[in-house]
Amino acid sequence: MKFNVPADVPAKRVALYKKNLKEATNGTNHLMLFAGDQKVEHLNNDFYGKDIPLEDNSPEHMFKIASKAKVGVFATQFGLISRYGRDYKNIPYLVKLNSKTNLVPYDEIDPYSEAWLSVDEIVNFKKESGLDIKGVGYTLYLGGANEHAMLSQAAKIVHEAHKNGMICVLWIYPKGKFVKDEHDAHLIAGAAGVGAALGADFIKLKVPYTKKGKFNAKLLQEVTMAAGRSGVLCEGGAKIDEKVFLQELYEQKSIGGSRGNGTGRNIHQREFKEAVKMANAIYAITCENATVKEALKLLK
Repeated sequence: MKFNVPADVPAKRVALYKKNLKEATNGTNHLMLFAGDQKVEHLNNDFYGKDIPLEDNSPEHMFKIASKAKVGVFATQFGLISRYGRDYKNIPYLVKLNSKTNLVPYDEIDPYSEAWLSVDEIVNFKKESGLDIKGVGYTLYLGGANEHAMLSQAAKIVHEAHKNGMICVLWIYPKGKFVKDEHDAHLIAGAAGVGAALGADFIKLKVPYTKKGKFNAKLLQEVTMAAGRSGVLCEGGAKIDEKVFLQELYEQKSIGGSRGNGTGRNIHQREFKEAVKMANAIYAITCENATVKEALKLLK
């Protein structure tokens, strides 16, 4: 697999960039991102309640899963990595640099999420800790009064990551009172184009739906083309039936042209052994070219 190396990766960091990208994607340029940033984004709603195993309430549940399952990267906040990282050094990490809660409705106040730490601080942490940190991630919201600040910060984060041989994933979501349908394919394609303009390696986006709210992988084609050389990761969303989820994932890739996924709840909202199996099934489709039938066998 030939990897496209961004021109802002210095010559002395090209080998490291290729190594991080190759290892994170199993040499396929497709990324299976295990999303573990919801402790802030959704507070405790995703970790405690009906039909959620009690073990999911502990942050360590996600680390246990990521240490035993096949994942491209485990994306979570710096603080969690610093608290659990020494016990889980085998995990490939992606440090989520910013997060915000969902307490304030998006149509009340335009969302703004500033980075908690700099890329340089993550680079130093990687050196001091010896942890396998493949890259960084950042969320920005389009459509509000604060988008200019987040766009500027995102551009600098992507550039700083590349300067240090790291990959960068941008979560890009149009939000606010001017956004009527977050799952509109044309709008999501616009967000993908923004991610490409920012130089992201991968862009985590909403899944486009039809006007009737139905999944249709063909709608992704506009999105993935608009992303150019940046890979589109479809968000995992709320927990659904395993077979339905894996079928949609397969169609996102084979029909829509996505280059991966960012899945959280459909993995960690299961007891440990089942969560590991689900993560392996997702990885198989994403990075091992497995069929849905082959992936389902991994759940048995």
